[in-house]
Amino acid sequence: MLSYLVSTFLKFVDLFLHLDKYLGEVIKSYGNWTYLILFTIIFCETGFVVTPILPGDSLLFAVGMFAAAGAIDLSRIWPLLIFAAILGDNVNYAVGNFIGPKVFHYENSRIFRKEYLQKTHNFYEKHGGMTIILAKYVPIVRTFAPFVAGVGAMTYPKFLLFNVVGGFTWVTVIMLSGYYFGNIPVIKNNFTAVVLLIVFLSMLPGLIGYLKHRRSPSP
Repeated sequence: MLSYLVSTFLKFVDLFLHLDKYLGEVIKSYGNWTYLILFTIIFCETGFVVTPILPGDSLLFAVGMFAAAGAIDLSRIWPLLIFAAILGDNVNYAVGNFIGPKVFHYENSRIFRKEYLQKTHNFYEKHGGMTIILAKYVPIVRTFAPFVAGVGAMTYPKFLLFNVVGGFTWVTVIMLSGYYFGNIPVIKNNFTAVVLLIVFLSMLPGLIGYLKHRRSPSP
């Protein structure tokens, strides 16, 4: 009995973590509940710093593919996932904003010094808008960016504006890419390779920025 429960749990975790691969089976098995499942995954992927490994870009691309095939209603799933992304970032920001002042209040701490909080705040006030938008296209980073913005107490109206812009453009660009190009035979038959390419391209801006930072002379 225990082994069966463990096996079932592991299958569920695998399904949840790799829904982009099993989306067709989920649609057949759960019907309209698929919309809630998709909403939950995008919300969790953007809303909690402990779940950055959930599928994001690849899932949105797959949703676009199935929407083009008529298995998912694009007019329903499009605004739903935009809302999930925006809501997730808001929750992440709120958690970071709640935790930040409680943790970074020590003057002499090596890790949680108060000056670090002030530096984070200054950075997000100056560059936070583009950070929030561009982070949407970088796996893992998009999960931490709103949390750090909250920790740094980025002005909320400014955060909300760029969060809405970032959430809308991210879901729209990736999902419509799947909708218009996902069912082209060469792409559909090499879905795994396409997913890996999407992940690579999503991480490329961050990688380029990191390399530029490493090559720049120290002050």
